[in-house]
Amino acid sequence: MGIRALTAPHTQPAPTGEEPRTLLRPGGVRVAYRRTAARKPAGRAPALLLHGLASNQTRWSEFVERTSLSEERDLIRVDLRGHGDSPARGRIGLELWRDDLLALLDAEGAAQAVLVGHSLGAQVALACASRAPARIAALVLIDPVFRQALHGHWKWLARAAPLFAAAAAIVRGFNALGLRRRTIPPLDLRALDELARESLGSPEAEAEFIRRYSSTRADLRTFRTAHYLQEMVEMFRPVAAPETIGMPTLVLLSTGATFAALPEMQAIAGRFPRGEVRRIDCHHWPLTERPDEVRRMIEGWCATVP
Repeated sequence: MGIRALTAPHTQPAPTGEEPRTLLRPGGVRVAYRRTAARKPAGRAPALLLHGLASNQTRWSEFVERTSLSEERDLIRVDLRGHGDSPARGRIGLELWRDDLLALLDAEGAAQAVLVGHSLGAQVALACASRAPARIAALVLIDPVFRQALHGHWKWLARAAPLFAAAAAIVRGFNALGLRRRTIPPLDLRALDELARESLGSPEAEAEFIRRYSSTRADLRTFRTAHYLQEMVEMFRPVAAPETIGMPTLVLLSTGATFAALPEMQAIAGRFPRGEVRRIDCHHWPLTERPDEVRRMIEGWCATVP
């Protein structure tokens, strides 16, 4: 069976004990997130789960349902500004996402958090760690985007960032004139992941999987064009040199090297002063392809973090 686009309401049933919340930000932007309270509170930093490009908090639905982290830690999964149930008409970007997340920690009364981010979410986590290191207890970076390691057409896309920024500004201008899509179909990544796993098992199915999960056309069906163009800028922006990140850092790297060369990725990831690098046998979507393996790695590593 081939992989197809699959959408469902963002307001999917919450895992047991998960509570939907909203943070009001300047300009009237509402940042939606879900919080699962620790079953046995132990004073440990909450885990803040960050999705990737053109994604939303349903990326973490399956993880939240199954993880043991919620025994002693609060879990918070968030729709970054401009994604899912956090709609925004204006600009988006690393600085805004970073400030939203730090404000969210303030609202939750959390002095620190463990940030767990996939792809673009890893970039956002690094931005937070660079700006407010005292607020970040530890980092888990799943396939972060190290620009120096990009290969193929992704290297050229990174170099084209100024063109994407200009295009995003033009589209926002049209949006301001009322030329915009009135509705964006919601996207349920948990359901899409389940369908994808049913489809894997042959070279043809894997090729279709990569095509679907890296498809700009598919992303644009469920994501605003201006935001997508801006995210292509933010995705490839240098955030922080690994040498400057002092908190414990776990880096999980996909062996498939769909976007970046694995040897270069490992070399860069190895420069975190308190870092640990592990490899996962998949393409670029470990939470889809190897969910149990990823979950166990994160759980075991977080057991060592206050």
